[in-house]
Amino acid sequence: MTLNTQVSPELERKRQALDSQLRGLRRVMVAYSGGTDSAYLAYAAYRALGAEMLAVIADSPSLSRAHLRDAVEFAESAGIPLKVIDTNELDNPDYAKNDSSRCFHCKDELFKVMTAMGGPLGYSTVAYGMNLDDLGDFRPGQRAAAQHSVLAPLAEAGLTKEDIRALARAEGLRIWDKPASACLSSRVAYGLPVTRETLESVEKAEDVLSAMGFRQFRVRHHGELVRIEIARDELTRMLSLSMFEEASAAIKRLGYKYVTLDLEGYRSGSMNALLPVLEIGVASERMK
Repeated sequence: MTLNTQVSPELERKRQALDSQLRGLRRVMVAYSGGTDSAYLAYAAYRALGAEMLAVIADSPSLSRAHLRDAVEFAESAGIPLKVIDTNELDNPDYAKNDSSRCFHCKDELFKVMTAMGGPLGYSTVAYGMNLDDLGDFRPGQRAAAQHSVLAPLAEAGLTKEDIRALARAEGLRIWDKPASACLSSRVAYGLPVTRETLESVEKAEDVLSAMGFRQFRVRHHGELVRIEIARDELTRMLSLSMFEEASAAIKRLGYKYVTLDLEGYRSGSMNALLPVLEIGVASERMK
């Protein structure tokens, strides 16, 4: 396939390595969330395998309705075969208690459901959108992937997050610059239980910021208090009394008593700062 814009020879080599790897799988299910990584993987798998691949997205309380709609729309626009499944990680007490292994239990549930569904349909292989940069991060879900023998074609091809965005842009995919979109449970401070009501409140609070025109942000839930993180290139827009009042009033109507603005701005995984260093180390060792 000819790219819409030119990429470096090294990036083209990685793209070809990914395509070759995917073609060798013959039939594969892709764990799809609609984020840039999983969307590009689903697109690449469809390009390589056509109807022999299936993108699978988990519809659960931790996935916002806006993200679900966008993910479905992208798959439909690209012609990617898609199946929406229900997962019930919230029913697992080990997930709901929200310690450092929460992400493991989420991915464990997803891969169990995908494997059970895929077998009768003739899919023996599952892949997900881990990239090379993710290997150096604290991501307990990688342990679940390893236990279920889930493949990571993007990482295997040596593709970084920047590489994936560059390839998606070169191929004219609108998801190339899509903001990172971790699950809603990642907004809840460790140690506070994850409930449907909490996730609904977080989602509605983020809808407030989206309606105000912000693009990259997080609403971090700390019980009666929420901490708003906004990307630094957008942060100055929030720094006015009128914006404070609009956001605060709307979010307090959801039941929160305190609304705060984090002056460090948005950063991925900021909740991990609440975890003891030793706990992260032990969890990371278990993932190996």
